[in-house]
Amino acid sequence: MVSSISRTLLLAAVAAPALTLGAAAQSDTQTMSVTGTNGTELTATALETFDGAWAMAFLPDGHALVTEQDGDLWLLGADGKKLGQLANVPDVEMRGQGGLGDIIIHPDFASNGTVFISYVERDAADNSLSGAVVERATLSLTEDGGALSDRTRIWEQSQKVPGNGHYGHRLAVAPDGNLIITSSDRQKFSPAQNMALNMGKVVRVTTDGEPLEDNPFYGNGAVADTVWSLGHRNMLGVAFDADGQLWVHEMGPAGGDELNLIVKGENYGYPIVSNGEHYNGKPFFGNHEDYPIYENPALSWTPVISPAGLIIYDGDMFSDWQGDAFIGGLSSRAVIRVEFQQTPLDNQGSGGQSSTMETTATEAERYEWDKRIREVEQGPDGAIYVLEDDPGGRLIRLEPAG
Repeated sequence: MVSSISRTLLLAAVAAPALTLGAAAQSDTQTMSVTGTNGTELTATALETFDGAWAMAFLPDGHALVTEQDGDLWLLGADGKKLGQLANVPDVEMRGQGGLGDIIIHPDFASNGTVFISYVERDAADNSLSGAVVERATLSLTEDGGALSDRTRIWEQSQKVPGNGHYGHRLAVAPDGNLIITSSDRQKFSPAQNMALNMGKVVRVTTDGEPLEDNPFYGNGAVADTVWSLGHRNMLGVAFDADGQLWVHEMGPAGGDELNLIVKGENYGYPIVSNGEHYNGKPFFGNHEDYPIYENPALSWTPVISPAGLIIYDGDMFSDWQGDAFIGGLSSRAVIRVEFQQTPLDNQGSGGQSSTMETTATEAERYEWDKRIREVEQGPDGAIYVLEDDPGGRLIRLEPAG
């Protein structure tokens, strides 16, 4: 059940126009001008600071949630300021890339109060082993925080392995109401092609964590039943576009970061092919063009951008950018805007020429202010919100200059 205070906050959005981050007068915010690589001018307003922020989700009434990697979950007010922490959050031990991860809300959150949260769990018998976990929970709000309740584990990486990197565990609810989970390769390479393990895969399950019979490998085993695509490295961004197409970006090795249009049942080639090379300088077997049996990325970056966070913009504030992707860049210290194009793909057959459309992508512009960007979200006001990485990282609201 959603608490009475939670219901009051949620239903307030129905009774009156929703407040949005940055809408209230700010006495202690910092504003700066950001000029893109093509000359576009944005106004960037710093609203709050965090220690290792990782993910952000907006609630229907304009409040927001922010996770920090060390295990804190914050409730933000309509002005973007911290109201307080939420209780009964999963216990985590922050180590390397592990800790508290993503948080998203159920499409029917206003009526059921359901959220999904991911984190990294250490093995009880051997603390050197770890894996990502996803839970479903009920969010109850108070004026200065709240709590998670009815926490239920619905998915976990199999199996726990040594190391503290490449968990992925980004989440999205698909247009059909099912849950998408990015499960990265844990820096172990071969699991991305091993259908007995769910690492290096895009996973599709119900919101209860159950496999779906229309998954491409359903009937081939408990893990394979949940796999939607395979051959991935480290996926830290996932989003659906207006046509319901699934987009995921992933960090390449030394070169070869990728933005991929995810196609049911396709193999994206890692670690057999990559547009980058190993950190020791050794090449892969080839790049994607050499092995057309593997799905090509829609866009690839060398030098890398280290992508983290992804949205497909559909707001009115930046009306010219509707349908564009926005990606946070860690090593590139930028927000990257990507444009999509529909290109005819002609096929000559015995019956004559037929034409289908292929989606291609190009980088349109970068917006830089010398900070690592961990997360990108679209606010209910149409502004773009980004979380800077590392201790002291800020929540920034981006809007058109002037």
